[in-house]
Amino acid sequence: MPTTNRFFMRLSYNGAPFHGWQIQPNAVTVQQTIEEAMSTILRREVAITGAGRTDTGVNARMMVAHFDLPDGVINPADEAFSVFLRSLNHLVGHDIAIEEIFPVKPDAHARYDATSRTYKYFAHYGKSPFRQAFSWELPYSGLDFEKMNLAAAILLEVDDFTSFSKLHTDVKTNICRVTEAEWREELATGLSFTITADRFLRNMVRAVVGTLVEVGRGKLSIDDFRAVIDARDRCEAGASMPPHPLFLWNITYPNNIYLDSHE
Repeated sequence: MPTTNRFFMRLSYNGAPFHGWQIQPNAVTVQQTIEEAMSTILRREVAITGAGRTDTGVNARMMVAHFDLPDGVINPADEAFSVFLRSLNHLVGHDIAIEEIFPVKPDAHARYDATSRTYKYFAHYGKSPFRQAFSWELPYSGLDFEKMNLAAAILLEVDDFTSFSKLHTDVKTNICRVTEAEWREELATGLSFTITADRFLRNMVRAVVGTLVEVGRGKLSIDDFRAVIDARDRCEAGASMPPHPLFLWNITYPNNIYLDSHE
């Protein structure tokens, strides 16, 4: 029986043309596009497993996926591998970039071994034809960002995020541990909201941002924001923000899943 090797793939994508990451009927997704391209080049079925599932229109500065292939099908150490990588990037189109593929230990898992994930949501001041594709235009009335950060800090104190989860999902728990949640200035062009956690629920970041915007507009107080969390009811939270300014920004893994050459 041939030996099977496991590989990690690091990639980025513009989410606008896709109905999210995960394969679904009658829709073009990032996972489907990559699997079809790999299967075409390698002339065999290839299934990839992503570190998470981004929603329709959400971007990824960094996504990680794993896949298995029999020994000898590809070898990143060979000169011919660069040809394979160029061919793969050509077939997936302009909105996906396969940046790196490397071997990992046989039991390494892109989703379950991830120790943290970071998302960023971008916002800009004033109307801009150049930023609107990947950023949210801040309201002219302004927002109280100091107050929004005071509310965001509460996210580090709680672990049940039911109020920010899409309804009727198949997850077994709504418990997440947030280690970072902060609005920051972005080179005088606007702001970004950065949030890091061990895991995220469906629609969680966009719902959190939407509720923090309600705080910034003065429609919710800090105590109101805490009450939204304690209610564990999605109907109590703010509206979900548009997907195009949201980026899956970073994913971390323990060093023990890598082979020595890639640590």
